[in-house]
Amino acid sequence: MTNRRNGATGALCAACLLFSAGALRPVPASGQVLLTQDEALRLAFPGFVEVERRTAFLGEVERARVADLAGSKASGALVTYYVGRTPDGPVGVAYFDVHRVRTLPEVLMVVVTPTGRIDRIEILRFAEPREYMAPAGWLELFEDHGLVGDLANKNTVAWITGATLTSRAVTDAVRRVLAVHEILDPLGDGTQ
Repeated sequence: MTNRRNGATGALCAACLLFSAGALRPVPASGQVLLTQDEALRLAFPGFVEVERRTAFLGEVERARVADLAGSKASGALVTYYVGRTPDGPVGVAYFDVHRVRTLPEVLMVVVTPTGRIDRIEILRFAEPREYMAPAGWLELFEDHGLVGDLANKNTVAWITGATLTSRAVTDAVRRVLAVHEILDPLGDGTQ
């Protein structure tokens, strides 16, 4: 797994160890919390990164644009996101997406790089039976993909055999987050 944390070389190894240790953790029974929001943010922005919580309101026009870009239903009007910064500048933006897989909810943290590409995805909660949960290796397939081109046809990342609804729910969530990220331009630099 390639880690693309801008300028955070000292924290990279720690982040890799945290991620690896998390991958070895036993999977809890369905419906249990896998990570708290604070734990997920520590994985996304390890060590010396300052994390700033922000909130934005999307009007009808912005929500329609998000739905159009994502190719799925619009996001909510209220968007809370977290910007990670070092003294050298931003390292990424974390979004939390709550959605239904089949009949029960899943909560994902999707971290987007300053260039508008996926840095990492973490599952915080998965209420469906655990055999339908996306494996960590599959989630890594999204890394370094952006909204335009890469995930435009939704065929870039293969479906999980036996868990098609999970595959679709995660892919839709990632596309929705990338679309929100593009509309918000949370780093204010217009590079998305």
